[in-house]
Amino acid sequence: MTRRFRAAASATAWVAASGAALLAGCDRGPPLVPPAHVAYGNLPVSGSLADARAAGFAACLEMTNLLRCRRGGVMLEGHGPFEAAVDLAGSDGRGGFRQLTLWHDRDQYAVYAIAEALEKAGWRSCATATGGRGMVERGDQQVYSRPGAPVRFSMDLSYWGKRRFRILPAWSGERTC
Repeated sequence: MTRRFRAAASATAWVAASGAALLAGCDRGPPLVPPAHVAYGNLPVSGSLADARAAGFAACLEMTNLLRCRRGGVMLEGHGPFEAAVDLAGSDGRGGFRQLTLWHDRDQYAVYAIAEALEKAGWRSCATATGGRGMVERGDQQVYSRPGAPVRFSMDLSYWGKRRFRILPAWSGERTC
């Protein structure tokens, strides 16, 4: 072996050993634990993969760090049908989900019927933010809440693609009116 070849081999071995040591010492973080099961009507709002599957969310797509499970034909407050999805933490869904998302594939305004039904039923609402001159900024939400309710709702005011209507557990940290 030449001196140059031995030096290169030695450097390569050092890099490989260092990389292996770093990977062995990596903290993968705390184990993923699903949140408590919360439901609204016949829809799961938070819980485990088993909760999602029991509610008919069986069409699942594995992604890098989450599992999205969908269900069609969902009705809410007498309106729909909507598409619905839960996003579970971890590519195998072991971390559970913390909200339910609904949308309509062809009608961006279909979810407004849910909002009107909630207002008629006495849910309070507020917008998370508005821009200058009354313009709605990107990412703003209309939040619906009611004291003592186990859930709250959040509807996109501005959107890209499909307008979402989310149902979240009351403990989620989402703004309350």
